[in-house]
Amino acid sequence: MLDTQITLPLWFLILLVAGFLHAAILGWFFPSVRWYVRNRSLKKADRKNRELQIKIRPFQRTPRHILVDRLEHDQQVLAEIDKHLLSNSQSRSKLENEVHTYATEVVPYFNAQMYFSVGLRVAKFILRFLYRIKIGAKDAKLLAEINPDATVVFVMNHRSNIDYLLVTYLVADKVALSYAVGEWARVFPLEQIIKSLGAFFVRRNSNNNLYRKVLERYVHMATEEGVCQAVYLEGGLSRDGNFQKIKLGYLDYILRSFDEKKERDIVFIPIAINYDRVLEDNNMLAWSEETQQSTNRRYLIRFLKFMKDNLYIGSRLRWRKFGYASVNFGIPISIRQHQINQGFRFIELDSKQRFKAVEDLGKKLMKDIAHVMPVLPIPLLATIFLREQDIPIRSLDIIIKVQELIREMIENGAAMKKREQPRNKTLQESLKLMVDRGMLIEHDDHYQINPTSIKLNEYYANSIKHWVNN
Repeated sequence: MLDTQITLPLWFLILLVAGFLHAAILGWFFPSVRWYVRNRSLKKADRKNRELQIKIRPFQRTPRHILVDRLEHDQQVLAEIDKHLLSNSQSRSKLENEVHTYATEVVPYFNAQMYFSVGLRVAKFILRFLYRIKIGAKDAKLLAEINPDATVVFVMNHRSNIDYLLVTYLVADKVALSYAVGEWARVFPLEQIIKSLGAFFVRRNSNNNLYRKVLERYVHMATEEGVCQAVYLEGGLSRDGNFQKIKLGYLDYILRSFDEKKERDIVFIPIAINYDRVLEDNNMLAWSEETQQSTNRRYLIRFLKFMKDNLYIGSRLRWRKFGYASVNFGIPISIRQHQINQGFRFIELDSKQRFKAVEDLGKKLMKDIAHVMPVLPIPLLATIFLREQDIPIRSLDIIIKVQELIREMIENGAAMKKREQPRNKTLQESLKLMVDRGMLIEHDDHYQINPTSIKLNEYYANSIKHWVNN
């Protein structure tokens, strides 16, 4: 009996081995990898929490499937499902599947190892190849005194997709940010990378009430748990250098359920961002509703071309080509104190009153952003040449005009000190940059605006025009 041979067909052996491998991968390999990755992330979070001013919250360390389940069973989300059952013929199971899709789309899976060890290094690498970085604060003491237990929300203008990297890099020693990212980034593997960095996706202009309720409740959960967030009130990139019309939906989600008696304070910090060179400037100027679907692809192609052209050149030449990227921090706004000053509570207002209060706050935040907008060489020069389009100007006279313009802007309230004005060498380098880009025409040390690039000059001048006399 023991010497009896059993012969198996080859196909059966292959199926047997395949089944074993499948079971081993699903039952042992994937769980082991997930445990290893999560364990390293938690250890990294513990180490960083000893350094950060605003700590990584327990909410961010909670396994993602638990947060998804919590969101799916939120009482307001379930109530919204009941409303849909009454208004259309969809079954409850189908609506619950939709909610699950929305919840998994929205909820990120923050990985501290990915954020601090990979994300920040990538951000630092890209930014140093593209720009020289400047950072400032309207009142650094007030920023340092923010209650570390408060929910901090950075509110920014949106100039470039590089904004995400720039702000993340500059506040990395204080906090880990959670961004609201548009659908442009929902492509493999970018979507998975962005989610592991703690960001979540938002469908712009969605009219689906069920989706909006899921998003609203996630924002409320994250805000209530103290997750630091970064928000672009304009909802999209500036197309002409001016501020775009603000979108108040996300701001309303943060504030509509805020109860200062039960919850931690919410502190908004205005952040103004400006560049000597915006990678997407020509794409923005050429923007139209008909071509917007293909714009994201053009962003990627343009960005990769910049990286290819500048990967191995020296730092001085890179500076000449791209100039400065600058961020200024404004004065924080405590919502608890804001409600006392205004004499109302957001949670007690009806929808019409609340939206008006949110709109007023949004306008104030954008005004505060405008007040601390960085004044950089290219916007200054573009403003001067737009004033005197038909007159060639010597480089020496340009320096004098820049000094006069800065004095004019300071008198009009610009958050800039005289000692911060660009040096003569910086202005010379910026002039070369503008000539190389075709923004200016130079002949025998006389510079004049290029008639074919007036729109491009206006794009940069518009960022500081609120301080310039007409």
